[in-house]
Amino acid sequence: MIKGVIFSLAASLLFGVVYFLTIVLQPVTGDVLFGWRTIVTLPFLFVLLYLLKQQRGILTLLQRIKKQPYLLLVLLFTSSNMAIQMWLFLWAPVNGKAIEVSIGYLLMPLMMVLIGRFFYREPMSKVKSYAVLFAAAGVLSKVIATGVFSWETALVIFGYPFYFCFRKSFDLLQLSTFVFEMILLLPVSIYLASQIDMNWAQTQNPHIYLWLATLGLVGGIAFGLYVFASQILPMNMLGLLGYAEPFFMLFVSFFIGERLNSDSYILMACLLIAVALLALDGWAQVARKKNGLNLPNG
Repeated sequence: MIKGVIFSLAASLLFGVVYFLTIVLQPVTGDVLFGWRTIVTLPFLFVLLYLLKQQRGILTLLQRIKKQPYLLLVLLFTSSNMAIQMWLFLWAPVNGKAIEVSIGYLLMPLMMVLIGRFFYREPMSKVKSYAVLFAAAGVLSKVIATGVFSWETALVIFGYPFYFCFRKSFDLLQLSTFVFEMILLLPVSIYLASQIDMNWAQTQNPHIYLWLATLGLVGGIAFGLYVFASQILPMNMLGLLGYAEPFFMLFVSFFIGERLNSDSYILMACLLIAVALLALDGWAQVARKKNGLNLPNG
């Protein structure tokens, strides 16, 4: 259990490092950086498949596609959705939107709770209900104060949950599926990566290739640690520890000089309360299971 907790927290920390690396990788930014991230991360994902002895997963997936050709369309949709999220993750820190995306990651678990309740008929405890209400109040305060809601935040809270829903609905939750999605993105990624003169980029940032290799290494290790943690920890505990990542992202956002606007104070306060309630509910469920109790939530 302790090893799983360490793996999960280390993965969240390293994803925060990836968030920061977008700053030191300048002048490579935005679309070009997304292309390079795919290219430098794929080799580490293949190593991860080998370490987990899941190499045949790609062949199994191809056999499924041969029998069910519509799965290719599903995978093209999920890979496109994932590409948008990866691009946003890399674009936000260098465009002054790191906090907005971090808020999206804080709201995402609450959206997953709602999807679980209404799409999969999963029970929702009173504590989770209160958490959702606090989050909704925070979002409403933001809309009232500004008249709009950040598209960067909205893209995260709607994009990722439905990405996971599609993968779950079509039984595509395996690591090999994620690797296959990355392979599908490779042609576009190579094109985007070629849109910058790397010789010029190296004159602006002499260590650019070292930083790109670091991006792939850190991202690959982070994903590997998360996969290892998911094999050790109960899902409730894994989800609970997952809240660490957006807080690391917020720390990076403040570290690189972004500041929270006054119209977001109420939203952030409500989100912190909501996340605390979700954490409390998660710890309670883990404790009940540890003690062998099967009590109703609420």
